[in-house]
Amino acid sequence: MTEQIKKILIIKPSALGDIIQAMPAVCCLAQSFPDAQIDWFVRPEYSALIEHHKCVHNIIMFDRNKLGKWFCKPAAFAELVILIRQLRKEKYDIVLDFQGRFRSAIFAWFSGCKQRIGMTGTQESTASFYSRRITQSSVHLVDFFLDMVYAIGAKKDKVEFGLQPQQQTIDETQKILAEHQVNKDNYAVFVPAATVEAKHWPVENFAVLAEKVYAKYQCSIVATGTESESQIAEKLQELTDISIVNLAGKTNIRQLIALLAGAKIVVSGDTGPAHIAAALGVPMVLIFGFTNPSRVGPYGRPQTVAAVDADKRGPDVESSNPAHDIKNVSVESVFEIISRQLGQFRKA
Repeated sequence: MTEQIKKILIIKPSALGDIIQAMPAVCCLAQSFPDAQIDWFVRPEYSALIEHHKCVHNIIMFDRNKLGKWFCKPAAFAELVILIRQLRKEKYDIVLDFQGRFRSAIFAWFSGCKQRIGMTGTQESTASFYSRRITQSSVHLVDFFLDMVYAIGAKKDKVEFGLQPQQQTIDETQKILAEHQVNKDNYAVFVPAATVEAKHWPVENFAVLAEKVYAKYQCSIVATGTESESQIAEKLQELTDISIVNLAGKTNIRQLIALLAGAKIVVSGDTGPAHIAAALGVPMVLIFGFTNPSRVGPYGRPQTVAAVDADKRGPDVESSNPAHDIKNVSVESVFEIISRQLGQFRKA
């Protein structure tokens, strides 16, 4: 089968962190099948992530807003037909459904590809849409996706994410930093908010940590996040006596990648920007609550995780132990992880 693989479709429309975790599998495919075309089926709001990936050839947009209620809206039905024709036109040799949902499985089937690979343990309603399902036993999500590509003949190699900022975007981001009097070579990025409340480390802790980081390393503190999270960044500014630059909602995904890539340290809860930072390999601290860091933490970098019982939770995705609440992660433990990575570095 491997000799015949010339066109591969990855179905992973969302979400940001999960898309990042799937990237090593795509790199593995590119290394194993260097002549193959690899396309990615993704939602528009995450397409900029894929644009930065060195192994992806084409992006196929899955716009849910245009396809909503296609069964009763002629315009939506027309969009669906266009999308199906686009998928079938490519004549893919392999379709890998990394999403594992009913909708993604249907699109795998819509592609017309005979080799449609899914994973056991996903929604049972998807089973009939796959030609083959791979049994997974891995804990970490990166390994979960790698198991799928190994099953079709990809070769095990060094794990890499393949995410890199483009020079034009780096220049744009450095201009933004300069406008806020931030030294492009000496700043820390804090992500003080999270979409899920249980993943939100108290902003008061971020404030104390910001002052400790500034006092020791004399680096600028830049807060980032989505536009809706800007108020939390503003509260962080109010709680500290040092200057904190609020870029929440003021960068696009491309600029966010460049911003994180240039940071001395990134501190975040379990949210999208943290997973980007992990993929970039920058110094970081990822703070976890009930979510199991062994499943979605920085791959191969357990030393960057701040959590209660981080390595003692087994394979469960979520913990129900109250002791694992993110509020129980101390400022001191996070600062210790920062200090171990930055050492005695100081810059005036």
